[in-house]
Amino acid sequence: QVQLVESGGGLVQPGGSLRLSCAASGGVLSLYDLYWYRQAPGQPRDLVARISWDGRTNYADSVKGRFTISRDNAKNTVWLQMNSLEPKDTAVYYCNVAGSWWGQGTQVTVSS
Repeated sequence: QVQLVESGGGLVQPGGSLRLSCAASGGVLSLYDLYWYRQAPGQPRDLVARISWDGRTNYADSVKGRFTISRDNAKNTVWLQMNSLEPKDTAVYYCNVAGSWWGQGTQVTVSS
């Protein structure tokens, strides 16, 4: 059973940056594709970014050029670097492993 713990969320002003972390235990992340999703109030949970087991990345159009997903298999950790944040990025952010395991989520609020 893979357990995931996200951290790094918070309140940031528009234009600011945050780095989300997702640390895994109970499994070996190197075997899997990893994902970041987000869910705003009243909205469905949307895919933000994906990094494959071999390091290929994909991004939602809304975050391309601003967000970067990365992973360190030795540390069993995946990160989401978020730059040039906008109010529309406000959501709970979740990491996901292989489409199966979810973290508890971390709140990101972008507001002045």
